[in-house]
Amino acid sequence: MSGHSRWATIKHKKGAADARRGRVWTKLIKEVTVAARMGGGDVNANPRLRTAVEAARAENMPADNITKAIKRGTGEMEGVSYEEITYEGTGPGGTLFLVDVLTDNRNRSVAELRKIFEKAGSTMGAAGTASWAYERKGQIKLAKKAASEEQLFDVALGAGAEDIADEGEEWLVTTPGVELDVVRKALEEAKIEVKSAQLAMIAKNLVSITGRDADLVTRLVENLDDHDDVQNIWSNFDLSDEEIARLSGG
Repeated sequence: MSGHSRWATIKHKKGAADARRGRVWTKLIKEVTVAARMGGGDVNANPRLRTAVEAARAENMPADNITKAIKRGTGEMEGVSYEEITYEGTGPGGTLFLVDVLTDNRNRSVAELRKIFEKAGSTMGAAGTASWAYERKGQIKLAKKAASEEQLFDVALGAGAEDIADEGEEWLVTTPGVELDVVRKALEEAKIEVKSAQLAMIAKNLVSITGRDADLVTRLVENLDDHDDVQNIWSNFDLSDEEIARLSGG
């Protein structure tokens, strides 16, 4: 399981999944605004916007908030202009990080993120520091009850998916980056409900960490996740079940 998924597990067990809704909404509104600016305000013609709107609805964001964010993106309403940046860094135990940011102040963001890395004994680096260790893939999540494994193999793999994994309560379908929307549409046309779909940076190889390195990586991810400008965090760390239990107080 990827470091990103491992962190989600710890976060859930620690109760951090109940973080302030306002912070979650702030990040989602930024993504909706930028998606509309980049590809237009029609969710049917803009896959990125469609994904952002679905994520916002999943967090119970009012429709009016979503509409206003789209209009700010398309220029129908005045709003802040956000810049997309991906920062790279080296974490404890030789782990590698990619941090996707949407910001209206590049200088502020880079200074604050550098401090977060330094406090965890880590270092932000130049472009290419970590990106070489990742591949861009599509990830589609579905509830277990949405389809059988046989159905997913027939529909998803038939549409171009690369892999189907059992994630406990969910199915995780992995696709080539360019095939994400094609596979999602195939699932929907087959009446298989999709929970979420996104482009993700997947580590080519994972790095197992324990002890103090695991403590520092957890702190780093937690502090990055709490930053309003951070949209996504990708890392190649891996934790054993025993480490997850220790870190989550289980």
